[in-house]
Amino acid sequence: MAEELTFHLEEFEGPLELLLALVTKHKMDLHNIPILELIDQYTRTVEAAQAVDPDISSSFIEMAAHLVEMKSYLLLPRSTEGERMKQELTGQLIEYDQCRRMASALRAAAEATPTFVRQPMQLERDETYALNHLPQVLADCWESLMGRAPVRRMPTQAVFEPLVTAPQVSVSSRVVYILRRLIAGGAARMSQLFARSQSRSTNVATFLALLELVRGGRVTLGPKGELTMQRGRLPRERAKEEE
Repeated sequence: MAEELTFHLEEFEGPLELLLALVTKHKMDLHNIPILELIDQYTRTVEAAQAVDPDISSSFIEMAAHLVEMKSYLLLPRSTEGERMKQELTGQLIEYDQCRRMASALRAAAEATPTFVRQPMQLERDETYALNHLPQVLADCWESLMGRAPVRRMPTQAVFEPLVTAPQVSVSSRVVYILRRLIAGGAARMSQLFARSQSRSTNVATFLALLELVRGGRVTLGPKGELTMQRGRLPRERAKEEE
């Protein structure tokens, strides 16, 4: 029976490094890996580590699931999918091993390269603040830093001036306006009663007046905004008179 490899998964950067460690430990040929044996070694190692520490990295568990799927294909006779997955994994391991070797060679070359540095120069700085500010500006800055600056300023009269002086438009006046437009044929749709040039209060009063007319049955509103005026006395008015 092959010797088991015991270690902590935290020592490895990822599942490919663990697979390379298994290949090296069991002296496998990287270009001709006994893939079924490697899969068994990897899954047993991950299962043993997960039994001790359930919070291991998900990348190791994901690779284990991928290898189990590969094994299920390889156990089938003449499985092209299994061979494709085997070649893909072998290529990844070879490429990862080459990258590790190159990184190790570059690290060794960098450590062997002599580096000469000198002590940092001592610079003399003049910390005198040369700018001049008004005393009130300095006081405002100090209050702001100390958290005592006013959060909101008191609103001035000019802020409320447009609201106070705005003309008040009554709903009853807009009822008369709508009926006149309908009688004269100047409004066939609801959108023709409103305009951007009108004030907001005028448009709101017009909308409320239209609701009153629709609710009272004097005006009918179609599905596409068509307006139809009911002339003469309404049925509910005649019913009240008959009572």
